[in-house]
Amino acid sequence: MEASGNPAVRSTGQTALVHDWLVTWGGAESVLQSLAHLFPEAPIYVGVWNPVPRVRATFGSRTIRTTWLQRIPGARQRHRRFLPLFPPAFRSLDLSGFPLVVSDSHAFSKAVRVGAGSLHVCYCHTPPRYLWDLSHAYLSPLRRTLLVPLLAWLRREDLRAARGVTFFLANSRFVAERIRKTYGRSARVVYPPVDVECFASAPVQEGEYFLAGGRLVPYKGVDLAIQAANLAGFPLLVFGDGPERRRLEKMAGATVHFLGWLEPQALAAVISRAKALLFPGVEDFGILPVEVMAVGKPVVAYDEGGARETVVHGLTGWLYRQAGVQGLLEALRGFQDRRFSPEVIREHAWRFRRQRMEAELLGALREFVALFRESAGLGRSGSSFESLSFP
Repeated sequence: MEASGNPAVRSTGQTALVHDWLVTWGGAESVLQSLAHLFPEAPIYVGVWNPVPRVRATFGSRTIRTTWLQRIPGARQRHRRFLPLFPPAFRSLDLSGFPLVVSDSHAFSKAVRVGAGSLHVCYCHTPPRYLWDLSHAYLSPLRRTLLVPLLAWLRREDLRAARGVTFFLANSRFVAERIRKTYGRSARVVYPPVDVECFASAPVQEGEYFLAGGRLVPYKGVDLAIQAANLAGFPLLVFGDGPERRRLEKMAGATVHFLGWLEPQALAAVISRAKALLFPGVEDFGILPVEVMAVGKPVVAYDEGGARETVVHGLTGWLYRQAGVQGLLEALRGFQDRRFSPEVIREHAWRFRRQRMEAELLGALREFVALFRESAGLGRSGSSFESLSFP
């Protein structure tokens, strides 16, 4: 059931889930899917609700409550342009009636208001990259200069929101370190879920081409894979879509072909005939490399970010330290001399399955509740946590 309720009305219940926006599907939505499974009665609060079919199919039967941004013309269709309004929109959500609030955040959903005796756990996908360390990848130099006051204000708002979080969860050690540097807070790592079953059934076939893609945005480094293919002349298939697609298509040589966005089963079939995934960008975690490994195919990845935690050098893929196109080409020379076992690669990918994530997440939440009870002197009874239960 979709509901765009009054965001200032206090709600009662055990648990509330909060998400930045429900529009497209990505890693954050996959985490929310697990949270929704673990807390089947919890309402889901979002900045805006304008779902693509997969999002609607997954969450359309849930109670969805939006902020006042939902009523602003154009906000649902172009939510990113309304980013400065998200901090006050989420602060308008009064969730003090819930003893437990879990925000699933890469932007400002963690800014919601909770009660003095409430526990707020934030599963943080990343401190906003466009504010803290990757603004150059999102904005031109001119726009960065013009937006200096706004970016400074948004950073202050992000720090303010982080102070309202009781405990942080991070989707990788890489993000946990970014949380420490940005917010001065520690974070427990729970890797996000990967639906390895959707990919593990694909048959492993002889490699015919290299693969790159996903969301086609600047920091993914797909342009490096294309440049490498242009220089070395190897076949490269690029799947996915995004704002970078037109630029990438213009720079692609004769051996590079674009597939557009693929559903999981179609993507698994494409992966099964690939030599390897080329992953030259820096991801906070990176679900795509695990999906590729679930098919039994290796990953050639830049040795930074989440790839360092998911790819085992020489066993499930090839990690390289020299950034840029030449570093990738050198890595491919080393990679081609190595034989990889599809069975070993698949077994490694299985470590990141959804059931593992949900079990670890529940364990972390139980510990956080116990710590919060102890620190607040709540004991096991006489508080709003007395009736709080977990699956």
